[in-house]
Amino acid sequence: MRAHQIMTRRVITVRPETPILEAANLMLREHIGGLPVTSETGKLIGIISEGDFIRRKEIGTQRKRGRWLGILLGPGESALDFVHEQGRKVGEIMTSDIHTATEDMPLEDIVQLIERQNVKRLPVVRGDVLVGIVTRSDLLRAVASLARDVPDPTADDDHIRERVIAAIETKEWRPLRLGVTVRDGIVHLNGFIMDERFRQAIIVAAENVSGVKLVRDHIDMFDAMSGLSFRSPEDEGSAKAP
Repeated sequence: MRAHQIMTRRVITVRPETPILEAANLMLREHIGGLPVTSETGKLIGIISEGDFIRRKEIGTQRKRGRWLGILLGPGESALDFVHEQGRKVGEIMTSDIHTATEDMPLEDIVQLIERQNVKRLPVVRGDVLVGIVTRSDLLRAVASLARDVPDPTADDDHIRERVIAAIETKEWRPLRLGVTVRDGIVHLNGFIMDERFRQAIIVAAENVSGVKLVRDHIDMFDAMSGLSFRSPEDEGSAKAP
């Protein structure tokens, strides 16, 4: 999938001359955490987000630098802080160095960019004109949409078992003596692991196989130091049930 397939096309924007109070109220009213800033022609020139309101004079959270740090950084940084903390217009406190996506950018690249830059939204541009925005909520909706069950004509128990084994047996975290049985789409996993972190990865691998309705965990944990083995949490819970 690509950006244009999941992006929000109706993007709420502000101009650089918009008062910050108006921008803050707009974000609260629309329940959004950021606003692209555009020119009269639609050119993307910045973005204002919740983080831009953290250091503000109105709430007494201005940045307080020590005397020696202030000398080291020089008056330039102090001037920038002053504008950001007391500026009255969006253009004075917005982030100008922004990361963007194109309409045909694959979702994998978008996710990598969002994670690498630690941002919550990516404006989508055509040239330098804003045409949409991709947020983490858009990605969540895409996952939910694609995760819906799709009928699979080969989803009988034998096919499911083969697929589960194939999905697990090549991984470095596969269990020792992997055993897989399937009945009516319900998968039962058996084997031994020596690292408890492997358990969830094995279960997730099985859950992602087409046709699987439920995964039952019967994988025992083997402690090499003591030579003891421990039943899976699911089996242990079943044994304690009245």
